[in-house]
Amino acid sequence: MRLEVLSRDDMNALSRELSRAGIMNRTREEVTPQISHYVVVEGTYAELVENAGGIEPLQESLDELKFAFEEIIENWEPGQEKALEELFDESDLGRLIVLTALIESGAVREEDGKLVLVKKPALGSLRVELRFPIGEVEEYLEEFEKRFETGMITEYTMEKRYFVEVMEVERELVEAALEIAGEYATEESIVEAMFDGIARSVLADVILELAKKHRKKNDLIEALLEREPIVVEGEHERLNIYFDEDAIEDFLKELQTLGYLKVKGNRIWV
Repeated sequence: MRLEVLSRDDMNALSRELSRAGIMNRTREEVTPQISHYVVVEGTYAELVENAGGIEPLQESLDELKFAFEEIIENWEPGQEKALEELFDESDLGRLIVLTALIESGAVREEDGKLVLVKKPALGSLRVELRFPIGEVEEYLEEFEKRFETGMITEYTMEKRYFVEVMEVERELVEAALEIAGEYATEESIVEAMFDGIARSVLADVILELAKKHRKKNDLIEALLEREPIVVEGEHERLNIYFDEDAIEDFLKELQTLGYLKVKGNRIWV
């Protein structure tokens, strides 16, 4: 069960908390690439609006740009200067695109660290560049290429990531680890770890149960494969657990390391 945290300090703190609770764990640091592909569409706002019919993601982005433009220009008179923080919110991509277009068109200039409106332009004349994650607009790619100037941008980001791996399969210890991790780990990793922990716990219970009847490893694995998928029913959800023979071989080694069983050759002892 793997939990991701945002810093080395959080990684070490979580590991200590888990160890104090008697939960076996180990820390892990990885440098991983993040690769993102974007389709880029360029043109004046008017051109994009004219040819956007039926391309829903583009229409939504253009609506956002119109709203951002009106908000920025509404209370900004020519010659008036404003601080960047008055005009730009990092969470609002539409504002960034509009401000970039205003500066590139000459309608806004930078002066002594502030932005000055030179003239109030027409939104339709502003040239903008919009980018869309390729996976989100795959069904529209052909239309994009037919109607607009398009290109592709690939962004490669190398980042350091920090993890704490919980080496337990007992349900109580898994649940305790998840509760402790709530203060440190990312929400996404906690959700994934929850299902991973439940699945590993259930699978371990089934293996230990079968190992009482099947003393040979190949017989145990065969019996386990016959039960695939193992299903865990909840009140409103269901978890299906799938596996292959190689994965079970490794999981048996892990259970042996944890002291739940012993494997020697083709023999198994619980």
